[in-house]
Parts: sequence; C-alpha cells; structure tokens
Amino acid sequence: MKKILAVLLAALMLFTLAACGGNGDDTTDPNAGGENAGLTDLKIGVVLLHNETVGYDENFMLAIDAACDELGIDKNTNLIYKKDVPEDSACYDACVELVEDGCDLIFADSFGHEEFVIKAAEEFPEVQFFHATGTNAKIAGLANFHNAFASIYEGRYLAGVVAGLKLNELIENGDITAEEAKMGYISAKPYAECISGYTSYYLGAKSVCPSATMVVTYTDSWADLALEQEAAKKLIKEGVVLMSEHADTDGSPMACEDETKAGNALYHVGYNINFNDIAPNANLVSSKIDWTPYFKTIFTAVANGEEVEADYCGTIETGSVRLTEYNDANVTEEMKAKVEEVKAGLLDGTIKVFDTSTFTVTLDRPENEFVVAEVDEDGHLTSFTADAVADAAFTPDTESVIDGEVAESLHRSAPYFNIIIDGIEIV
Repeated sequence: MKKILAVLLAALMLFTLAACGGNGDDTTDPNAGGENAGLTDLKIGVVLLHNETVGYDENFMLAIDAACDELGIDKNTNLIYKKDVPEDSACYDACVELVEDGCDLIFADSFGHEEFVIKAAEEFPEVQFFHATGTNAKIAGLANFHNAFASIYEGRYLAGVVAGLKLNELIENGDITAEEAKMGYISAKPYAECISGYTSYYLGAKSVCPSATMVVTYTDSWADLALEQEAAKKLIKEGVVLMSEHADTDGSPMACEDETKAGNALYHVGYNINFNDIAPNANLVSSKIDWTPYFKTIFTAVANGEEVEADYCGTIETGSVRLTEYNDANVTEEMKAKVEEVKAGLLDGTIKVFDTSTFTVTLDRPENEFVVAEVDEDGHLTSFTADAVADAAFTPDTESVIDGEVAESLHRSAPYFNIIIDGIEIV
C-alpha cells in the first residue's frame, strides 16, 4: 500500500512540475504573458544617424547591446537597427517600418530626428518613442514621447582636468612655457550642446592649469573624416599642443597621432570612444555618456507597463557619465588620483562646473550677440536667460544663474549653455 501511494505521489509531483515548466525552481517571468509584457517579449527598434563605424552611434549600439545582454533580451530576434538614417522624413519612414515590424519601443539618436519621431509618436500612441538630445518632450503633450541626455558637461570637465594636468607636465618639463599652454577643439556645430561641452572641458583644464587657453573651430558636420582632419591641421597651425573634439569620426586623433609620430608631440582627448588603439602615442582619455543605465531603465519600464519620465538626465552618480580607460603611457597615477579627487567634489557639490566665479564673459563679442545675460564689473555672470523651454526661435525664457552657478541641464536634459567665455577663441 505504501509503495502504491509513493508511486502515485511521485506521479503527481511530475505532473505538477511539468505544468510549471519542468523543474523545481521558480523561474517563471512575473511579467510574462500579454501584449508588450515581459522583457523577453519586448521588441526594440533603433534609428541611428550613422552606423557602428562612427563613434557617436557606436557608443549607443554598445550600450543597447549591453542592456539587452544584462536583461536577457535576445538581440537576434528582438532588436532591429535602422542605420544611416538622415535627419529628414526618412526618419519618420524608418519609425513607421519599425512599428510595422512590431516594435514596442523605438529610440532615435540624433538631434535632427526629433520632429520626425514626434510625428510617428502622434500617429502610433500604442508605441513608446525615445529620443536622445532633444528638447520638446516636456511640451509635446505626448505620453509616449520622451527625451534623454546626460550631464556630460561633468564628464567633459573631468577630461579637461586630465588635459590641464598634461599641460602642467609639459610646462614643468620645459617642453612649453605657461603662455604656450594652448588647446585646440574641433566642434561639429555652434549649438548649445557643443558650446556647453567645450566650455566645461576648458574650465576643467583651467582649474588646474590657470594659463590654459583654447581655440575652437567648427566643421558644420557631425561626422566627416576629411573635414575633421582638415580642422585638426588648421588648429595645429594655430600652435596648439593638445586637441579635443565634439565630432564623431577618428579624424582628430589620427591627425594628432600623425603629428606625434613626426616628432611634434600633440596630445588628444576624445569623446565617447577610447582612441588608445588609433592614437597610442597621442591619446590621453575620452569622456563619454554611458547610455546603458538609461536603456535598462526604459526597457524594463516599457516591459512592465510603467510610466517613464518625459525628460531624463543621467549623471555621474547613475553611471551615465564617465571617463574611458586612460592611456597609461601618457597619464600618470598622480593625474588619475587628482581626477578622482575632482570627481568626488562634483558628486558632493563642492565643485560646480559652471561656477560663475571661475570665468568671465565679454558680452559684446560677436559670438555672444544673441545671448541674454548680465555681468558684474569684473565680467562674472550675474544673470543668464536660457532657452530652456523649446520653441522654433530658441527664445531665451528661463533664468539659469542660481546660487552662483549656471545650472546646466536643470530645466531640461539637453544643454542650453551657449555663451562664449573669455579664454576661448573661435577661429
């Protein structure tokens, strides 16, 4: 009798385990089942301005892939990339195709994509749309359209500290004089995003090397290898000894590496991608936005049917802003320790990137023609009205000098600091 009962009990257990997936572990996905439910069911579409050969877009792709891997999302079946999509109606078409492919979530990575993503979001309210670097989510009035950026000005500041420390080393070694501590910066566009970036970078350098100056030139293109190399050569003729950029190809580090190999040491600080392999003799470090935490947040939220904030700004604290690996051949342990000290100051608030006491502004210079600001008798900002609420005319609307600093990315995630400060020359 006991043997019969044991057999019946074993059969019952096997039946129960089979109904639960065939094992005794509780691995059932609590979000499984239902339309758009569960991370394993989530289908993701991505619209890229360029492709994996361009550093800016590669940085997004690496983060998306990492988020999928960490969350158990199958990239082969649930992730669709639309590459080389220009900032025109082709972006809308790409979004529509991704909706038709069954995507629950669509992300676009370039500023000029925004109006076309909004158009798609209006047409397909059942799909969640996310857009990097944009400005309109707060006023669009769409529950399914969101902007995101990060406090990259803090990362730029840290990269600037590395640059300034390198300038100090060159001065101490007698390679240059203090007056020759001249940096070059290649900027894609004369937009607030770029101006905020190169200003914070310059302020970081100047915080440790007071004699540092910087010349900036624009390529008017986010990614053009030939233009970026030409711009680098232009700045080399200006006498720069250290280069950085807000541009998306390898043109700048390659030009610096060529110059260094020719016997004229020219160091480089990058953006988004580690250039140690491309410029092993010239490169120092890069600042970058790590989008992985954001993608994990939005993938999980959409899978769970949770709300996502309209305008997200990642920070150093969230792991969204950081430096890449150093080039140990050019960056000493003492330099790294100083950077960690500054990073701690940014985190605890004792260091403010746009502390108005650390820079001056000449408001009547041509580049500041449309800036709405006031300065004291020493040239320090006392007021700055940013265009924080988006409109077609970029109308200044929000006071942004708060407690002695320009509060960047407080009123919206995308940068709005667009002042050319003293010590920076546009060529």
